[in-house]
Amino acid sequence: MADISKLHGVVRKLRDKQDGCPWDIEQSFASIAPYTIEEAYEVADAIERGDMANLCDELGDLLFQVVFHAQIAQEAGLFDLDEVAGGITDKMLRRHPHVFGSDSERAEGKVDGSWEQIKAGERSGSADDSALAGVAKALPALKRAEKLGKRASRVGFDWPDRRGVREKIHEELDELEEAVGGRMSDDMEEEFGDVLFAVVNMARHLDIDPEKALSGANNKFERRFRDMEREIKDSGKRFRDFKLESLDKYWRAAKKRVG
Repeated sequence: MADISKLHGVVRKLRDKQDGCPWDIEQSFASIAPYTIEEAYEVADAIERGDMANLCDELGDLLFQVVFHAQIAQEAGLFDLDEVAGGITDKMLRRHPHVFGSDSERAEGKVDGSWEQIKAGERSGSADDSALAGVAKALPALKRAEKLGKRASRVGFDWPDRRGVREKIHEELDELEEAVGGRMSDDMEEEFGDVLFAVVNMARHLDIDPEKALSGANNKFERRFRDMEREIKDSGKRFRDFKLESLDKYWRAAKKRVG
């Protein structure tokens, strides 16, 4: 805990209006938020690469963001770092009665769905009593679509099986084609969004993480494309020297080589 206290002291000094850092002093919740999101993604990237030394470093960067936000809040009289730590500690105790609860709760063990029931109970005191309350608007769009679909499903608003989702995807594709045919740009964007939302619901019905699936597809495309680039470069030619049919042959060969 001493190191956290030292870090907190560093942040306080950076924010000191007399002799702190001018850049740090002028920051706000809103200006820092993009950095917080970026650091969370860098943590995930280090995990995906299996780079534990980098993970330690990136977790430090993310922790700095937490302390920085808490310091801004403390200066505004809103809350402080102790309240942040205390709040999450209380929440974890509350959401794990099978670990920290009474003798009977621990004896009963973990109950399926209890986590969401406890979370729903926490939201019940909120002014927003919607089933969708608390789904952050700042989430990546795919992740937010997944969460919205899950929340709606819990109160019975869902297709009984993936056949209904598949029909919905086809319906949305037809509506997109209609918008494209009518050259209605605003409608095209809206209908394309509906297609993506329906596809995310298919992922949910298949118990697939859409963000992870798309990330895998991105990485696969990059591997194949880079391999194709190397082959074309080794041939002494350039991309622009080939027609699409010839490029497709290189693409199929890359698929066999790198998967």
